[in-house]
Amino acid sequence: MSLMKKAIAWGTRKSPWIIHFNAGSCNGCDIEIVDALTPRFDLERLGILQRGTPRHADILVCTGAVTLQTKDRLKQIYDQMPEPKFVIATGTCACSGGVFNGCYCVMGGIDSVIPVDVYIPGCAVRPEAIISAVAKLLGALEAQQKGGGKDVERGSDYPAVSREIRYLEG
Repeated sequence: MSLMKKAIAWGTRKSPWIIHFNAGSCNGCDIEIVDALTPRFDLERLGILQRGTPRHADILVCTGAVTLQTKDRLKQIYDQMPEPKFVIATGTCACSGGVFNGCYCVMGGIDSVIPVDVYIPGCAVRPEAIISAVAKLLGALEAQQKGGGKDVERGSDYPAVSREIRYLEG
């Protein structure tokens, strides 16, 4: 691995930036994500900062079931993110479509449009579960960066996140 890729990998592990996207949720999980960023739970202690643009974000945190109206926007935001990029589906609706699955305008969970690295089921997800998911995601990323390997599923030179941490208790 070149020096530049090592520096990018170190920065991704030590100071990941997140962007939040609401694909059509009831705002219950959105409130919990905001709560995780407040001083009470202090997600910034892990070096995580929220950004307003996908071009600066490393982690996409999604809530809600994907609707026909939001699927193109979600794909566009995902495509604008630089490699390596990770996706966290937060809440039951983001994982599977939840109670909205089967509605005429709902496509399903986030994974019906883009690949998801970590699923956090629950309605609504607790801030502790969000912090735990991000910490485990960063831990798996660090372990796999030390071991090497490529993300074959996405066709990327960057390591894939271990699929063992996909489902976390809410």
